[in-house]
Amino acid sequence: MSDEKSALSGPDLTQAIGLSTIPDGGMLLGHAQGEPVLLARRGDEVFAIGAICTHYGAPLEQGLLVGDTVRCPWHHACFDLHTGEALRAPAFDPVSRWRVEVVRDAAPRFMPVDEPVGAVFVRERLERWEPQPQPPSTELPESVIIVGGGAAGNAAAEALRHEGYTGSLMMLSADETLPCDRPNLSKGYLAGAASDASNILRSVEFYKEHDIDLRLGARVVAIDTATRRVQLADGSHHSYDALLLATGAEPVHLDIPGADLPHVHYLRTLTDSRALVEKALVAKRAVVLGASFIGLEVAASLRTRNIDVHVVGTETTLMEKVLGPQVGDYLRKVHEDHGVTFHLGMTAKAIDEESVTLESGERLSADLVVIGIGVRPAISLAEDAGLALDRGVAVNEYLETNAPSVFAAGDIARWPDQLTGERIRVEHWVVAERQGRVAAHNILGCRERFEYIPFFWTEQYDFSLAYVGHAEKWDDAEIVGSLQARNCTIIYRRDGRELAKAFVHRDLDGLRAEMEFEQRIAAREAPLSVANLYSTVSGG
Repeated sequence: MSDEKSALSGPDLTQAIGLSTIPDGGMLLGHAQGEPVLLARRGDEVFAIGAICTHYGAPLEQGLLVGDTVRCPWHHACFDLHTGEALRAPAFDPVSRWRVEVVRDAAPRFMPVDEPVGAVFVRERLERWEPQPQPPSTELPESVIIVGGGAAGNAAAEALRHEGYTGSLMMLSADETLPCDRPNLSKGYLAGAASDASNILRSVEFYKEHDIDLRLGARVVAIDTATRRVQLADGSHHSYDALLLATGAEPVHLDIPGADLPHVHYLRTLTDSRALVEKALVAKRAVVLGASFIGLEVAASLRTRNIDVHVVGTETTLMEKVLGPQVGDYLRKVHEDHGVTFHLGMTAKAIDEESVTLESGERLSADLVVIGIGVRPAISLAEDAGLALDRGVAVNEYLETNAPSVFAAGDIARWPDQLTGERIRVEHWVVAERQGRVAAHNILGCRERFEYIPFFWTEQYDFSLAYVGHAEKWDDAEIVGSLQARNCTIIYRRDGRELAKAFVHRDLDGLRAEMEFEQRIAAREAPLSVANLYSTVSGG
């Protein structure tokens, strides 16, 4: 028996399965034709889809059924039970589907005679469902330009083609490499658990097959919203009918002596990570400047490579403003248990070929230095183009800027959040991908509000935390469960109102919280007014 078949779990679904064994709203993991298959029941309908999330391979049977969809427990992707389609990032590829036959008045041989009769059979695999483009409600743009090759830009390009858009589609990326899985750069890729090839989101062939004119190393230097043209650093110009600005964020650079030495690295792009991995293969002692999520993930990945790691941070408690002091203290202990040394309440004043000197005068030996002191939105293009700014690029609920046919998505976009009633900007991968999709739909005239709940995750060693919602400011952080046992929920409130929740090894609870927040939005009498969106922002 092959390893794949020996790893299969549950019953053979091609044989009779009692209908009553699958409760309404329930799921059953099994296998069919040598593949893991998930049965899901919604009323009188039973669906059979692939049991593994196409993003990172999470077991969907541990997820949550919501309507006619199943949500992934790890990173909150969502799949349509009818079509298998990935409806929400971070998954883009569909799961497989099988035909299901429900035979009434029949019962498997092993069922007791007093059970309700009815048997379920999984039959042949179905062909991939192809969406049928709907007639556009408005005239479609003849050409679309996407500025940025990150999460939002790549998601938008895929969504445009997926929805049947056949016009000219150009994606201008300043990066030298294909769009990549940026969250994994500081996690599995840096730790050596993920290959270089696996970190590329799509192949060159994919963009060619879908007629996406992806141009790498293409730096846009100006946008003229009046003539609807963009100018590149090489002097060339390109016209657009609709434009998506998705320039992302840029690392904050440290301005101290030695910060430009060859062994000093930042981590943002795949090129950055490749250079860092190459250095990590020979490094013995590393200093990480910045105790951000990126800094802590880098520290964990370097310790996995058995490199001596010191972390320098200006804060006195790790992640206190984001996660609270108790979680911060626990994170510090997790890292210290893995051999990391912290220097908190400290800053660096100089770097040389062999060490980092702190403001206190202490010198830390280092043949590798990683700077992770934060990022800032890349909004210079938007500012020069006269777009409205609000600590980012101001957009309405449809991700439209104040310039006609110009949209913004991802790390640069500040939008009216329906949950908090505030305007927010977040730097989360999943949010950027979902905004890219929504922007694409609205470029095609759909008028779809961006109402997704922000979500991100971090992994450090064997510790994982998922965060749902957005609490830029909070006055109470309640821990329900045991942080020490790594089984808890942290609830963030302001003035008694829940704004966000973090989950330590409670994946299903995270999905339920996301759904609860969505229901809170749906219960609002009217969406958050954006009539005066641009009256209080600068620029333009």
